[in-house]
Amino acid sequence: MSKSKLSVLIPVYNEVHTIVTLVGKVKSAEISIEKEILIVDDGSTDGTRDLLNKMRDDPELKIEFMDENVGRGGVIKHLWKKLTGDIVIHQDADLEYDPAEYQQLLNPVLSGDADVVYGSRFKGSIEKMRALNNLGNRAMTLMTRLLYHINITDLMTCYKMYRASLINGLSIEANGFNFEAEFTARLAQRGASFAEVPVSFVGRTVEEGKKIIAADALYVIQKLISCKFK
Repeated sequence: MSKSKLSVLIPVYNEVHTIVTLVGKVKSAEISIEKEILIVDDGSTDGTRDLLNKMRDDPELKIEFMDENVGRGGVIKHLWKKLTGDIVIHQDADLEYDPAEYQQLLNPVLSGDADVVYGSRFKGSIEKMRALNNLGNRAMTLMTRLLYHINITDLMTCYKMYRASLINGLSIEANGFNFEAEFTARLAQRGASFAEVPVSFVGRTVEEGKKIIAADALYVIQKLISCKFK
């Protein structure tokens, strides 16, 4: 039986203040299997690219640069073609989530209890989440539960871990934050088994670099509905 490997996919866009710390945290995260770290800069203009360029000789990192911004979902789809692990996790570069929690997400996958594991902030701890974002996420999650009959509490969590075999032949149209909705819907339609574990979350404001805004919820809802019927 081949040894498992975790592929950590890190889309980065204008995270000059956090990227170095985040990469350090991912590298030092202790897990029971091998890991590879794949980073794509999505057209940053704030100096992030310069910092990543300085890391390119690090043998623990695989770093690429997009010529133009393609969106978080677009980067993840690009990295699907590059990964070599049999388990995958998405990691944002903004320090809102803690890579030290990888192992607790891994456990249900390694034990065979789940194909997909979401890190739920609502089952864990939340600091500094705007009330509107909280309410919107809960509403979108409820819609997901009703439409796709999966027992999750946090649709929009960054921490989505899954078996790489699930993305074989998977077609995803969305490139923005509505990727989260389409990805979840398509895995549910494939019959994947879902589990959740509690994770910690320390949010930030738009002024501090928060990317997702209230208007993105409309695109998420639209995608949840459209996936149900095609």
